[in-house]
Amino acid sequence: MAKKGKKYVEAAKLVDRTQAYSVQEAIELVKKTNTTKFDATVEVAFRLGVDPKKADQQIRGAVVLPNGTGKTQRVLVFAKGEKAKEAEAAGADYVGDSDYINKIQQGWFEFDVIVATPDMMGEVGKLGRVLGPKGLMPNPKTGTVTFDVEKAVNEIKAGKVEYRVDKAGNIHVPIGKVSFEDSKLIENFTTIFETMQKAKPAAAKGTYMKNLAVSSTMGPGIKVDIATFSAAN
Repeated sequence: MAKKGKKYVEAAKLVDRTQAYSVQEAIELVKKTNTTKFDATVEVAFRLGVDPKKADQQIRGAVVLPNGTGKTQRVLVFAKGEKAKEAEAAGADYVGDSDYINKIQQGWFEFDVIVATPDMMGEVGKLGRVLGPKGLMPNPKTGTVTFDVEKAVNEIKAGKVEYRVDKAGNIHVPIGKVSFEDSKLIENFTTIFETMQKAKPAAAKGTYMKNLAVSSTMGPGIKVDIATFSAAN
């Protein structure tokens, strides 16, 4: 295991590992335990009682955070004709078809999210081997395969985040930056928490939300009291 830096060790002393905090206290601690000089991302991590190997317990989707993430996403849209013009008007950073497919095949990745119209997916599918491992493949479940490219681009620019359960049953989602006001981080946190509650698969048995924690990019995880937060909402 890698040795933790001095700043991290000092920051970790502020956190009682045995305690689950209220959301307000957790957000305050995230800011106190941030050890970076840059404006670190605040992330929420869910440990869920699901079996991701089973198709009916896969959790994947997207949600627009009310206060955004603090990061401007660069959007690439694969579309033709009128849909390409619509994407440009909506503020997409890059719009094209085979030209951008060729660029990506040659190693170009100057974008964060891809949106594609359904008629383009036959072509975009050729990039599966390079886009798949990076989590960049457009998907109807996250609203990135659609003919409504204007809505898709607007939502991504407004602070849309994707979530997907990993093999261990965990989901990690950014909810803003350390510089955000506490109230804005709490509002974003509440939105993603409620989204996760609604995403509970009918087939999931036992405790659904097992653990919930927030942290900054290089800071320690801070447990959030799920029971009190659920009751408060």
